[in-house]
Amino acid sequence: MTEKAATPLLLLHPSRGLIDEKFSLMVQNLSQIQEITLHALIHSDDGDYWEAFGHYVSDATGLVNVANDSSLGGTYDGVKPMGLLWSMRPVPGSRIGLRLRKKEVHTPMLVHISVYRGHMSQGFKEQVALASVVTERWYMSPGVRRVDITEGGITGTLFLPPGPGPFPGVLDMWGGGGGLVEYRAALLASHGFAVMAISYFFPDHKKNTTIGYPYFENAFRLLQDHCLVATDRIALLGISFGVTVVLSITAYSETVKPRCCVCISGTHTGQIGATQSIADTSNRIENQYKKACRDEKNRLIWRDVFLPIPEDIDLKVEMGRITCPLLLVVGQDDQNNATVEAADDMKKMMERAGNSHLLTTLSYPGAGHLIEPPYSPHCKVSSFLMPESRERVLMLWGGLTKPHTVAQEDSWEKILGFLREHLCHSVKPHVQSRL
Repeated sequence: MTEKAATPLLLLHPSRGLIDEKFSLMVQNLSQIQEITLHALIHSDDGDYWEAFGHYVSDATGLVNVANDSSLGGTYDGVKPMGLLWSMRPVPGSRIGLRLRKKEVHTPMLVHISVYRGHMSQGFKEQVALASVVTERWYMSPGVRRVDITEGGITGTLFLPPGPGPFPGVLDMWGGGGGLVEYRAALLASHGFAVMAISYFFPDHKKNTTIGYPYFENAFRLLQDHCLVATDRIALLGISFGVTVVLSITAYSETVKPRCCVCISGTHTGQIGATQSIADTSNRIENQYKKACRDEKNRLIWRDVFLPIPEDIDLKVEMGRITCPLLLVVGQDDQNNATVEAADDMKKMMERAGNSHLLTTLSYPGAGHLIEPPYSPHCKVSSFLMPESRERVLMLWGGLTKPHTVAQEDSWEKILGFLREHLCHSVKPHVQSRL
C-alpha cells in the first residue's frame, strides 16, 4: 500500500501587517525538486486586478523558502522576498494606464497568494491551486484615528496615532494630479506621526485661482494648533508639484516655520509667489507644454518643460532662505521632472548662501518619478489628467523596476529616520507596528 502524499502547505507570516512590513513565505510538503509557481492577486479599490508571480523549484526536502530561494522567472527573478508585491502589474486585458493606489485606507489591501504546479505565466484562473492564503496589508495600524478636516476652508484628512500625544506633526502634500491622497499619511501615522494630508488641486479651475499662501498657512496652523500635536515639531512633506509648494512656503511664508522638510521628485523652479495662486503657477508650467515630447508609444515626457534650469532668481525659490533641514529624494531616471538638474542647482544655491549644511540628497540610479512607500508596484506610466487643460494623457514617469524598488525601500527608511531625528526629542530604535 503506497503512502498518500502530503498536501502542500503555504505558510505566510505575519498574515496581517503594515504595507511597509516584510513577510516570510514558505511552501512545505512539495515533492523533491518540484517546479511550482507562486502567484499573488489583488483586487484594487478601482475595481481592477493586479498580479505578480515567480517560478521556483523545491529543494530535496520539498521546501521553497522565498526569503532564500531564487525565482527563476515570472514578474521578478532572483532572491526577492517581497517580489510578489513590488512586481505587481495589471492582469492581461486590463485598462491602459492603471496605477495601484489605496483609496480606502480604513480597509486592508487583500493579497491572495496561491501556489500552482509547474512554471506558469498565464491562465491562473483556469487552474486549481495546490494551496492558497490571504494576507492583509494595512496603511492604518490599530488605534490610528482618521479625522476629516474642513475648517478654515481646508480640504484634508488628519491621521492621529494611538496614545495621549503630543505627537510630531507632518503636513503632507501630493502633486498636480489633485485630489485628497491619504495612504502615505495613514502609514506615517502608523509610525507615530500626526499627519494631515491636504488637497490643493481641484477640478474646479475657479477654486484653484483662490488657493495660495493663505490656504497652506491655514492648514499649517490647524495642524499646529491641534491639542495632540507638538506645536514646535512639524515637518512639511511634498512630492512632485507638492515640492514646489513646500519650498515656496518654507522660504517666503511669514507663518509657516517647519522644523524640517522632505521633498520627493520635485523642483525649486516655478516658485509660487506670495500673492500667486496654484492656478497661476500651474498655468505658467503648462504654457511650456511645447517643450514636452512623446515617445514612440505616444507617452508624454514632461521633464524638458523644466529645462534649462533658469539662472534668474525670480523664476525659482531662493534656496538661501531655507533655514531648516531639507531632505531631497531624487530618481535619476525621472521622466516627469528635471529633478537631477534641480537638485544640483539647489545644492549650488545653498552652497553660495552658506546653508548647504542643511541639505541631504538621496539620489537613486534607475529610479523614476513616483517614489512611493516600500513594496508599492513600480508605476512607469499611467493615465494622468492635466490639472488646468483637463487633457487626459499617458504620462511617462520613468524608472526601471528593480532599481526603482530599491529606491522606494531605502528612501522610506531614510525618510522615517530623518523625520524622527528632527521632530522627536529623543530618537529611539523603531519597533515595527504589528497587526
